[in-house]
Amino acid sequence: MRVLLAGATGYVGSAAAGAVREAGHEVVGLARSDGAAARLEAAGLPVRRGDLADPGSVAGAVAGAEAVVHAAALAGEADAAAVRAVLAMLEGTGRTFVYVSGAWVLGNTGDTVADEDAPTDPAALVAWRPAVEREVIAAAGRGVRSVVVRPAVVYGRGGGIPATLVRSARRKGVARFVGDGRQRWSFVHVDDLADLLALALEAPAGTLLNAAAGPALPAREVAEAAAEPVGARVEAWPLDAARATLGAFADALALDQQVSGDRARTLLGWRPHRPDVLRELREGSYSVADDAPPP
Repeated sequence: MRVLLAGATGYVGSAAAGAVREAGHEVVGLARSDGAAARLEAAGLPVRRGDLADPGSVAGAVAGAEAVVHAAALAGEADAAAVRAVLAMLEGTGRTFVYVSGAWVLGNTGDTVADEDAPTDPAALVAWRPAVEREVIAAAGRGVRSVVVRPAVVYGRGGGIPATLVRSARRKGVARFVGDGRQRWSFVHVDDLADLLALALEAPAGTLLNAAAGPALPAREVAEAAAEPVGARVEAWPLDAARATLGAFADALALDQQVSGDRARTLLGWRPHRPDVLRELREGSYSVADDAPPP
């Protein structure tokens, strides 16, 4: 299958490119700049120029693909417009469209472990996404093999949200968690997520999948694991103060979520197996990432 991957130079997209190729597919990276094109070429990927924020510029690239994976970092109406444009190009073809969303659309789940049938109550940061998800799923009725994948908090390869805790611990001597730190986060390793995105290319049309592995963990425990290797301390960051610096991102970090990825395991045989986030923080990819000492 010839797969057009939007976001192939990003954190999730670069991992997905490798997994999709390992699954036997041809990957073509969508590049909106000369720098992105150079990075894709350095990674050995064929390049098509275009920008999802300008859907007309990607028409040719989409026309030449048997599947499109949208892992690009777009937000709000730009994301919605890009999705609509690509779906319109794929309508009636039976080709595949995989949209990477996120578990923050579920809002607070509290003591309930949310599956794909749970109602959405998105954090303000991702308020547009449930409507886009519905459009993608509905496209199955218009001849598109459409799939939505919702990652939990992504970690691994020294990146993602946990990397911000590590950088703070190393550079400032403190890892801060928003609120009281009792809120739970569900996680998925970026390489396990990449495996799922490769499997999603063969999923039935109209499939919605959560990408989460292992038990949810309190944010304070994650901060402690980030701080421990360098002897840093942890500190609560009151939500109002965090909002003043982070805006709506602070409220997303304060969500108390437990998310189930069982459907992906049952339906597609997904088998997440990478080290859990605490092990990664203490002795894995984060232990060699950004080793600048605290000032």
